Parts: sequence; C-alpha cells; structure tokens
Amino acid sequence: MPGNTFGQIFKVTTFGESHGEMIGVVIDGCPAGLKIDPKLIQKEVDRRRPGQSKITTQRKESDKVHFVSGLFEGRTTGAPLSALIRNEDQRSQDYSHLIDQYRPSHADFTYQMKYGHRDARGGGRSSARETAARVIAGAVAKLILRKSGIETLAFVSQVGSIRLEASLDQMDFSQVEKNIVRCPDARVAKKMIDLIDAVRKDGDTIGGIITGVIRGCPAGLGEPIFDRLHADLGKAMLSINAVKGFEYGSGFGGVELRGSEHNDPFIEREGKIQTVTNYSGGIQGGISNGMDITFRVAFKPVATLMKPQISHGTQGKRTVIQGRGRHDPCVVSRAVPIVEAMAAITIADHLLRNRTCKMQENQL
Repeated sequence: MPGNTFGQIFKVTTFGESHGEMIGVVIDGCPAGLKIDPKLIQKEVDRRRPGQSKITTQRKESDKVHFVSGLFEGRTTGAPLSALIRNEDQRSQDYSHLIDQYRPSHADFTYQMKYGHRDARGGGRSSARETAARVIAGAVAKLILRKSGIETLAFVSQVGSIRLEASLDQMDFSQVEKNIVRCPDARVAKKMIDLIDAVRKDGDTIGGIITGVIRGCPAGLGEPIFDRLHADLGKAMLSINAVKGFEYGSGFGGVELRGSEHNDPFIEREGKIQTVTNYSGGIQGGISNGMDITFRVAFKPVATLMKPQISHGTQGKRTVIQGRGRHDPCVVSRAVPIVEAMAAITIADHLLRNRTCKMQENQL
C-alpha cells in the first residue's frame, strides 16, 4: 500500500490501524539539534484525542506519545524520528456485523475492490484514528516553524448552516480553546454545540468548515509548477478523512468579483512590501507573498449513523445497516489540530526546501 508518506524534505510516514496494536509516525529529514518538548507534543495530541466532550466519540484513549528513535538528550539527532501511540480501547466486536456489509460513504467497498481484502474493524487503515500520528508530526513541524516566527492556527467557522460571520482580523484566537467546538465566538459556539448535540441525540451526523491561518510565513515559499504552495496545502487538507473541499484566499467566492475588485495592490508599509487586500490568500504564482495564508476546509457529515440505512453486502444482497459503538456526530472540533498539523508539515517542508533553492552572494 503506497501513499503513506507526505513531503519531500520533511517527510512524514504514518503507520497502523484503528484496531491494531498501535499507530505511529516516522519523520525523516527533521533537522538535527531541534529541542523536542514532550509536553507540547502531548498537548497537541490531546486536542485531537477522543472522548474529550459530549459532542465527540466516547472512545477512551490516553493517546500517550512514545518517542522510540531519533532523539538523544532531548534533541533530534538527524536520524529518522519515530513515535507511536498504543491503542487501548478498541471494541472490535462493535464491527462484527460489518464483515459482510459495505457501510454507505465509507471506504469498505473501495478498499475491497482495490485490495481484495480489508480490515472491517473501524475501517482499518482508512480510519481517522491514523490522524493522531499526523498531529505528532505536526507538533514537531510547529517547533521548527516557531524558530522562524511562523504559526499555524485554525478554528471552526461553520457547523451545518450556523456560520461565524466575523472577519479574520476580528478573530481572537485565544478564545478557540475556550469551548468544546473550538469556535472563537462564544455565542456562535453555543449554537453550534446545541446543533451537534441535537443531531447526536437523533442518531445522525452533521458537517462543518474549519478556517486556517498561517501567520509569519515569509515571502518566497512554494515550488512552481506542480508543487505550488497552495497545491501542496490542498493535497495536505484533502488527505484528511471526511474532507470534501478546500479553498484558499477568496476561494469560490472570488468568482463574483471583477478583476479590479479582486486584485491585491502592493504598498510599502513599515519598510516591507505588502498588499492592501489579501484576496490571494497570501499566495501568488504558487509562492507565498509574505501576507497571512488563509484557507478553508470543508468536512462532510460523519458516515456512520445510529439510524438504519439501506446498503449492499459482499454477496451482492440488499441489506439494512445501522452503526454501533462510539462515533463522532461531527468531526470538526477534533479536526482543528489535524488541520493545523497538516499546515505546519506543509510549511516546514517548503521552508526546508527553500534553503536549497538559491546561493547567497558570498557563495558565488
């Protein structure tokens, strides 16, 4: 099964399944000498951990991170950095009725068609449990970015039809972690939480949108033509489970504007070239321009329902299927740290790539 690695210099490879012994990550290309803060790494993973509130799955996992290689005296050695999380609360019996059934909108059918064999316990490799390993890598990437004054931030901006209408410059990011849905506006957050709870009690699920911001990114990151920065960000986000859409800058809304409205004029402010507006989302020609990089990620409603659904089984027979066990009624609150992690991994990779793209004058 190829396709488990992301990045070219800062390479992240994840492994493991939802109901296997463990999940883990190998990071190759991490610079030597980086001081690893285990508490910061664990804090990031805890933000994604299941069972953290009434609007998330009640699966109980400590998600304790264990580094097993690439560290000496708390610093990276330049060798592959690897870490694992042991699975502790699998209930494989909750999936015993699915061995011969294909769950609607899950990867059951497609995995069976591609590999001829699949792990029916929680979806195996296709489970979102894998994303905990990405968050570990993202936390390491954040430590790299911090040294360059770069930070990746994200928050829930929509659940169902409930939207946060405030603009980004009005956001108080210190409020994101103050409520269980991770929306920086307490009033809107309550409406979102009430909706998710009502949907949960009805045995159903709902989708939402996460908005991401990358601050402090220098101009010049990105590799034309096929490795444009927004293309790699798009791939990073679209690789996350349940993601159905990605847009950056003005996104799809930009089609309603004329060029004279949409262009971002350059000005000099405090000795720096900047743009008056930021419809470009901080990226032009596939390369960062020094403004905040802004993007949005759309998540579908979770496919596992506690309601009966019509489907077909492996024998081609029509069947009625109903979810059992513990599942998220809406994934966006737990997906915020995943979005931040994938953004950090992408920017760290391009930051390291950029160090090799040009020679300094004194090197010629």
